[in-house]
Amino acid sequence: MKLRPLSAGLFGALVVLAGLDHLPFGGLPVRIGKANADDDGKAVARAPSVPAARDPSAAVAEEYEAARRKGTREAFELFIARHGDSPLAERARGELTRLPR
Repeated sequence: MKLRPLSAGLFGALVVLAGLDHLPFGGLPVRIGKANADDDGKAVARAPSVPAARDPSAAVAEEYEAARRKGTREAFELFIARHGDSPLAERARGELTRLPR
């Protein structure tokens, strides 16, 4: 039986089909070409992959407005529970006293 040349040929075909940038067995990724550089070799500016953090006070103000639009005791109580130390929590407490029980 001549399985060795056949198996070696099949293995070679798999390597060719996988491509040169494929992970070698047990190795690190192979990079063909320049990484993060244009044709002149200068670094290319990339867009940030993570968006900038939001202003926390803007998020609190949005939550207060949502509670005010809903206009229920539960909404104001939830806002106060989440943001009890916020200046808007005092407004929410005032709104809460005006609501019927």
